[in-house]
Amino acid sequence: MTVDTEKVYDPERGQAWVRLLVSGTAMIYVLAVFFSANATEETTRLILYFIPVFMIVSLLLLGDVIQRPGVKPARRLFAMLLDYFSITLSMYLGGEAMLPVYGAVLWVTVGNGVRYGSFYLAIATAMALLSLLILYQFSPYLHEEPYLLATLLITTLVVPAYVNSLLAQSRRANEAERAANQAKSQFLAQASHDLRQPIHSIGLFTACLRDADLAPAQRQMVDSIDKSLHSVAQLFRSILDMYTLDGGRVTPRAEVVCLSELLTSVAQQNSEAARWAGVSIRVRAPRQHVLVDPGLLTTMVQNLLSNALKYASGRPVLIGCRRRAGTFAIEVYDRGRGIEPQHIANVFDEFYRVRQVRDNDIEGVGLGLAIVRRLARLMGLEVRMRSQVGKGTTVAIEGLLPVRPTAEERSVSSRQASGSPRMLDGLRVCLIEDDRSVLLATATLLRKWGCLVQTSLSIPQGDGGDFDLVITDFDLGREASGADCIQYLRELSGQRIPAIVVTGHEVKRVQEAVDDPDIPVLSKPLHPAELRSTLVALKAGLLPGR
Repeated sequence: MTVDTEKVYDPERGQAWVRLLVSGTAMIYVLAVFFSANATEETTRLILYFIPVFMIVSLLLLGDVIQRPGVKPARRLFAMLLDYFSITLSMYLGGEAMLPVYGAVLWVTVGNGVRYGSFYLAIATAMALLSLLILYQFSPYLHEEPYLLATLLITTLVVPAYVNSLLAQSRRANEAERAANQAKSQFLAQASHDLRQPIHSIGLFTACLRDADLAPAQRQMVDSIDKSLHSVAQLFRSILDMYTLDGGRVTPRAEVVCLSELLTSVAQQNSEAARWAGVSIRVRAPRQHVLVDPGLLTTMVQNLLSNALKYASGRPVLIGCRRRAGTFAIEVYDRGRGIEPQHIANVFDEFYRVRQVRDNDIEGVGLGLAIVRRLARLMGLEVRMRSQVGKGTTVAIEGLLPVRPTAEERSVSSRQASGSPRMLDGLRVCLIEDDRSVLLATATLLRKWGCLVQTSLSIPQGDGGDFDLVITDFDLGREASGADCIQYLRELSGQRIPAIVVTGHEVKRVQEAVDDPDIPVLSKPLHPAELRSTLVALKAGLLPGR
């Protein structure tokens, strides 16, 4: 799927359009002056010939800029010469009545400096001074008004000099801003990686504890840990999602996705959070396939469901689908307190939260719906909200395009849907992770699911044929990456072993490094249900074909 991005601003195109606008206005004044001042027939004829020539050349310049965008110094100099020549000729032929056209001199000079930089500002200033000196040589009225000439020359020097100082300050400010943004990006990238690891491992350990034979008091403590961790992970993901969107590093990758499977998976991943909130989640969705980025759509539905769990605790939530004008919409219904009409227009703004008097302290910072709206725009979808105070809220994601899955996609989907709870029994997994805590937590969880796990802190040495699937962290120190491990093991075994990459870095960057669309890249902190569903998908769809 292609994504529309903002067009890069072309200063030459802007200058060319403004030239037509300003010169067109100036020409009207020029014609009015010449006809009202009873100019000679020869002078009037010259002006009437020159104006269309100037406009035609200006249009040709605009066309050339559109056809050949980019920095073209010769074209810029030609355009500047055209402007100054035209202004000088008009002021010479019109005499004193054309002195207001001097404003165009300042526009051309300052405009070139602001659009192209200090170098072109200096050239434009020199051309402007030269134009005034030429005008002085041939215009009697300037000989009679030396102070007027001095005023024009001083203005032509002072104004560009001041503009140049402003440009220098602007450059310094922009450089400082870029340096600050780069430092912020580096800090957030490192902090996100370092924070993901402990959150990821704690989540896996609590998932292991949940399946253990615990006393009621111990199970309640595990619930409390898991609930707190869930809140931290949700906040952490929201902040990182917004940071990634701000950086323009999100590019949708459209795939054929079954709506019922995606929505059921989201509901299952939030089953514990729903239990804590006293909410029953119901999914009513057809086995309709749509073309969409499954990861981004999952994030959108996840955020809508999280909001429903926060603001409609103790009441049921329904996730459904509706066909609309040849497309499908996903709708999340809750029976919460609803939103007052004056808040509807603002709830999708960043950090906006609807608070009421004596309101309970609700977790979050107000980024969930903002992320939903921005992801929707990125994928060409629409988000609509309806709400009634005291009756509940409905949020719809509209514009999903239906598609017909291939026979292979239907087969894989069917096997996934019919998978038993013990579908992973006997699956031989090679687990590679350089963090011992994460390695232990992941291996323990996989073994509880029935997998046979071989663990390693780096690239395992052997014949490469003792496992069915590879799960590897992407960052394995300085010697190798997860992509290197997968390539090495595939070459060693002579088979295209299915693999999963788990990372604490930006998913897009890791996907580019892995450069294999068949290898899922999962982001830490990873929900156990997400890992399990990915394993089931790989076993159902890929392993039988090896």
